[in-house]
Amino acid sequence: QSGREGRKYLKSGWCPPLGLESLKVKDSQIQASSYKRMGLGPHRGRLNIQSGVEDGDIYDGAWCAQYEDQNQWVQIDAKKLTRFTAVILQGRGSIWSLDYVETFKVQVSNDTIKWKPCMNGTEEAVFEGNKDSDTPVLAILPKPAVAQYIRINPQTWFKNGTICLRAEIMGCELPDPNNIYPWQAEEGTKDKLDFRHHNYKEMRKLMKSVNEMCPDITRIYSIGKSYMGLKLYVMEISDNPGKHELGEPEFRYVAGMHGNEVLGRELLLNLMEYICQEYKRGNERIVHLVKETRIHLLPSMNPDGYEMAYKKGSELSGWSLGRFSYEGIDMNHNFADLNTIMWDAIELETDKSKLINHYFPIPEYYTSEDAMVAPETRAVISWMQTIPFVLSANLHGGELVVTYPFDMTKDWAPREHTPTPDESFFRWLATVYASTNHVMSNPDRRPCHNEDFLRYNNIINGANWHTVPGSMNDFSYLHTNCFEVTVELSCDKFPHASELPIEWESNKESLLVYMEQVTLMPFRMIKTINRQLQNELKMFSYTVSAFDGDFWRLLNPGNYDVTVTAEGYFPATRSCRVEYEHYPTICDFHLTKTPKQRLREILAKGGKIPKDLQLRLRQLRIRKLRFRGPVSCPFLW
Repeated sequence: QSGREGRKYLKSGWCPPLGLESLKVKDSQIQASSYKRMGLGPHRGRLNIQSGVEDGDIYDGAWCAQYEDQNQWVQIDAKKLTRFTAVILQGRGSIWSLDYVETFKVQVSNDTIKWKPCMNGTEEAVFEGNKDSDTPVLAILPKPAVAQYIRINPQTWFKNGTICLRAEIMGCELPDPNNIYPWQAEEGTKDKLDFRHHNYKEMRKLMKSVNEMCPDITRIYSIGKSYMGLKLYVMEISDNPGKHELGEPEFRYVAGMHGNEVLGRELLLNLMEYICQEYKRGNERIVHLVKETRIHLLPSMNPDGYEMAYKKGSELSGWSLGRFSYEGIDMNHNFADLNTIMWDAIELETDKSKLINHYFPIPEYYTSEDAMVAPETRAVISWMQTIPFVLSANLHGGELVVTYPFDMTKDWAPREHTPTPDESFFRWLATVYASTNHVMSNPDRRPCHNEDFLRYNNIINGANWHTVPGSMNDFSYLHTNCFEVTVELSCDKFPHASELPIEWESNKESLLVYMEQVTLMPFRMIKTINRQLQNELKMFSYTVSAFDGDFWRLLNPGNYDVTVTAEGYFPATRSCRVEYEHYPTICDFHLTKTPKQRLREILAKGGKIPKDLQLRLRQLRIRKLRFRGPVSCPFLW
C-alpha cells in the first residue's frame, strides 16, 4: 500500500496489532514450515526485532526458511477468533546479510488443517512485500478474514538472498460466545487519562489543559527551540511554581531524546495529568510529592524527530526513522565528553585530593558556534545550569532495562564495566525503577532483542552494554552533580495507541517511586543550607550550590566529612552522618566572613571601619610581615 493509504489505515483505529513486536504474542504461538537454525526460528520473525552483532548466534534478526521454494510459511495462532485485516512485513535485520520477501500470499484457518486463501476477486491475492530489509510495508487484506490462525506464504524473494521476514499482524479479537464470564477488559488501567499519541499541537493542547485544571501547582515554560523552531516545553509541578524553594529538591524527567522512542513522551503527559487529578482529590502521597519536590517534565526533547515518526505511524516508522534530530544528530552522543577530560586529569595529577569531581567545566571547543551541537542539546545544557537538579531520569525505548553511569568506557572498548565512585547508589536508583516496573520485574518475560537483561536484574552499567561517548547521563553527573539514569521502557519503540493504558499501568509506580527518592525513602542525602551565601561543597566531590545556598548530594548511609567554602569567607568543615531515615539528613553550615571581605563591604557602602576590624586587620599585617622573613637590601655602588 502507498504510504498515504497506510497512514490512513493505521490512524483509523481499524484493528490494532496482535503484538508480535510488543511480545504480547508468545513464542509458542508462532510456527513455521522450516527454519535454518534456532537463531532464525519462527520466534524471531517479529517486526523490528534486532539481531546480535554476530550472524549465527541465537539472537538473529528474522525467521529464515531452511528451503527456498513457494511452499514455505510462517503462521501465527491468535488464540481467539480474530478478524484479520492487514499484514506488515519487513526483511531480515542484519549487518552482514541482505534478505527480504518481495511478494507473498496469505491464508487463514480455524484448525491448521484446512486453509483458506485470501482472495482478490476470483484470484488468490498476491501482496507486495519489501524492497529493502528495514522499511516496513503494510498489506491490507482485500476483505477482512475471520479465523484463529493466519499464515504468510512467501512467493518471491531478493534474488541474492533467501526467504527471511519479520512481521506484525493487524487484527481485532471477536467476542467468544462460549465465554460465560465476560470481563470488560483483561488488561488496562482504571485511571482516566488521555491515552493516545499526541503530535506537537496535541501535546501543547494537553499540557495547557492540565495547567488550566491545576493552575496553583503547575507552570508551563520553554527552555528553547528545536532546529525547526518547535518549542521545548516543560511542565513544572510544585506548590510554588516558578521559584526554587530553599531546602526543596529539584527533579526532572526527560523524554523523546530519540524522536521515534515515543512511549516516554506519552508517559510524561499521562504523569502530569495523573498528578493534577490526584492532587485535587487529596491523594496524600501525591500531595506530599508536590509540596516537598519541584518537578520538571520535558516530554519531547526532539520534537522534530517525533513529527517524522508520527507521520508514518506506530507500525510503519521502522526502527530508526525520527531517532535523530532534523540535522541528523544523535543527541545521546551530543553532550560534551567530560569523561575523557576527567580520566586525563586523573592520570596527570599526582595529588588525588586536588582532583575535582562533579563540576568539570565545558571545554571551549564545544561552546563555539561551529561545534556540531544541536540547538536542542544546547537548550538542555542551559536548563541544567540554570536549575540545581538533584535527580533525573532519561526515558528511552526499544529495550527493557535501566542503565546508569558511566555510559562511556575508559579505553573506548565496545563494552566494559566502567563504574563511577557512586556505583552502589546508582545501582540502587536503577533497581528502584526496574523492580517496580510490572514488565521488567516479571521473571518469565522474554528478552526483547539480543540481550537477556533478566540475568542482571534488569539494570546494567551503561558502558557494560555499549559505550556511549557524550551521553546526557555522564554529562549530568560530571558537570552538575545531578544523578541520572536511562530507562529503556519497552521492546517496542512506538507502541500502538491501544497498548498505552497497559504501558502506563506498568510504569506508573516506577515513575512515582523513583521521584520519591528525593523525599521519602530511607535517606541518602546531605543538604547544606546557608541563606546568605552561594557555597561550594567538597567531599570526594566538588560542586556549586544553588543560589540560595542549599545543596543536595545523594549518598548511601555513612559518615562524611564535608567542607563548605565561599569567596570572602573562612572554610568550614564538619562531620555529617547520613542515616536510614524517611527524610533528608540536614547538615547546616554558617560561614564567617574574612576581615578583608568585611572591609570591602563596609568601604563599598561608605561606612566607618569598626575598631575590632581595625585591630584584626593590623594583626594580619603584622603576621604577614613576620612570615616574610629577613629582608635583604642591596648596596648601591
